[in-house]
Amino acid sequence: MFDAPFLAPVDDLSAPVTLCLSGEPQGKGRARAFVRAGHISHYTPEKTRTYEGMIRIVAMEEMGNRPPLDLPVEFYMRAIFPVPASWSGAKRAKAITGEIKPGKKPDLDNIAKAWNDALNGVVYRDDSLICRMTLEKRYGPQALVAVTVRAIP
Repeated sequence: MFDAPFLAPVDDLSAPVTLCLSGEPQGKGRARAFVRAGHISHYTPEKTRTYEGMIRIVAMEEMGNRPPLDLPVEFYMRAIFPVPASWSGAKRAKAITGEIKPGKKPDLDNIAKAWNDALNGVVYRDDSLICRMTLEKRYGPQALVAVTVRAIP
């Protein structure tokens, strides 16, 4: 047998992948319908396409030459929202420690949907491979979304 430097070792093919994207978490926008020449068509809003494109770029950089996972995976996502500047110091501290949660838009499942769709074909072959999800919305000092995808042993 020989070692090819451009091929990832078998152990690396199922190693966890962690991605972070700074900025306010965004949910997947609802598809819009329109009628043209008597036919109904659908499109994804520009804001959603842009956000999913940013996620894909981060994912492609992290994956490098590694092929997408093609086995059942676990998807862990933490969406961190900025603490409102108008809040008092005491309320801000409670938000940072997790005592106060961001019960606001976007919906957690819509944030996850944007990430799931954007990672298709990059981190995993298809989002149908996701067999377990852990999702969380919280406040933090910096707005970002962190996602870890790992093969389920």
